[in-house]
Amino acid sequence: MSDATAKKEERRKFQAIRGTRDLLPPETALWNRVEQTAHEVFSTFGYGEIRLPIFEPTDLFARAVGGETDIVSKEMYKLQNELEPLRDHAIGESKRQKNAQQLSMAIIMFVFFAYKLKLALDSHEMPVEGVTPSEKLISLVNQGYGRWTESRPTAWGQEWPLFFAECEELALKIPIENDSLRPEATASVCRAYIEHNMQQQPQPVKLYYTGPMFRRERPQKGRYRQFYQIGAEVLGGADAPAIDAEVIEMLMTFFDKCGLQGSTLYINSIGHNADNCRRGYVATLKAALEKVKDKLGPDSQRRIDTNPLRVLDSKLESEQAIIATLPHIADHLCDDCKTHYAEVKRQLEVRGILYQENWRLVRGLDYYMRTTFEITAPGLGSQNAVCGGGRYDGLVELLGGPPTKGIGFAIGEDRLILSLQESGKGQAQQGRDIYIAWMGERAYAAAIHAAKDLRKAGFSVELPPVEQKFGKALGQADKLGAKYALILGDNEVSEGLWTIKTLSTGEQAKFPEPDLLEFLRRQKNVSS
Repeated sequence: MSDATAKKEERRKFQAIRGTRDLLPPETALWNRVEQTAHEVFSTFGYGEIRLPIFEPTDLFARAVGGETDIVSKEMYKLQNELEPLRDHAIGESKRQKNAQQLSMAIIMFVFFAYKLKLALDSHEMPVEGVTPSEKLISLVNQGYGRWTESRPTAWGQEWPLFFAECEELALKIPIENDSLRPEATASVCRAYIEHNMQQQPQPVKLYYTGPMFRRERPQKGRYRQFYQIGAEVLGGADAPAIDAEVIEMLMTFFDKCGLQGSTLYINSIGHNADNCRRGYVATLKAALEKVKDKLGPDSQRRIDTNPLRVLDSKLESEQAIIATLPHIADHLCDDCKTHYAEVKRQLEVRGILYQENWRLVRGLDYYMRTTFEITAPGLGSQNAVCGGGRYDGLVELLGGPPTKGIGFAIGEDRLILSLQESGKGQAQQGRDIYIAWMGERAYAAAIHAAKDLRKAGFSVELPPVEQKFGKALGQADKLGAKYALILGDNEVSEGLWTIKTLSTGEQAKFPEPDLLEFLRRQKNVSS
């Protein structure tokens, strides 16, 4: 590398990866306020917080979300286990060996795979159930390598296909786990419910979470590849419509406490995944879509075979008139689902919650059934959904747990914050309550003491580390957005009277130290 290239590398500016970004003060104060509101509101409804791993086995999401969904097939960030491609390469080489040279390559690849497998076993990276076939394979490969090094055959022998067939059989029995960054959290919550036998607790179990999710989507306004969600799940108990309504009531209470204005709640029922309900509708819908397939875009054409319901979720302008003519699921609900949906609507009305019905609201994930809902908010453009959720009574069972009722939602926190900012409700003030302007060594000791007492009382305090001239100190206090300047000099220390200056009005007053704290508390109560 030339000196010029080396210097250029040294000067390189590192930036956040596309689709991610830094959240900085004062905006993070708004994020904290929104999340604190979630903690407060959700706890009043009896929910407890769950904190989940950021990565999980890929199969968990493939089974829960659906292997044919865009999330699993296109968008997940998969953490590749190096053992998988090594195994596949070794098996591939073993299948094509027809002469001594190809035999050597196949042996070497299996030796390398066995070496990496041994390292994984020694570091406890492999699951316990994989130890027996792994150890058998390692032993077999060592034996085969020994035979090969001893004879160094110049001709390909017929005994080697049997050897490699046994290696392949053992290799394919080894459970090599692949992990992915979580694209959503419902599957993780259900996994935790099963793993920790939470069905033994009083039912239903009410849980909520906050944190980052990851999807490899095209970044746009309000949509990032690392994005944040606030969500809640109710697992166990009955599938009573009152539970659905209370979940939505809690959600709307949270948005109200956050100050979100102009939001709209949409609801629908997509029926039960049974022969006489949703499956029948999906068959009818697919038949109708096949008739207009040539008028639809590539994504919708693909979804006719993978998930016809997703066509209803299309945002393409050219497809809207076609979709408007498709069969409505409300006309295909079984009697039980019709009764359930009618009672959900009645329960919402009893709670005074306004809603609009949207027959096209199907949700994008395979595990939803019956009640689905979505909240939109202003200021977000075409991607205006700020929250979505619904019922998923079969998901826990699908993941290997007992039959369990379930319903939940996920709030797109990035979009919620953006909507609050667009409406003017998200103005976050970073200022300090008090800036201590001290002058002189005696005053510095008093300033340290004052800062400690004021912070203990809950005030945010800026204590400059070096002495400043009075004018510069006030200028710095103004830049930091401080409400007050506490002025401490030799006179204030000698007299025992501390000067407080209200920076917005310029008014000054002197107080004995004990009275100063009471004055600031009264002012804080008045302003709040």
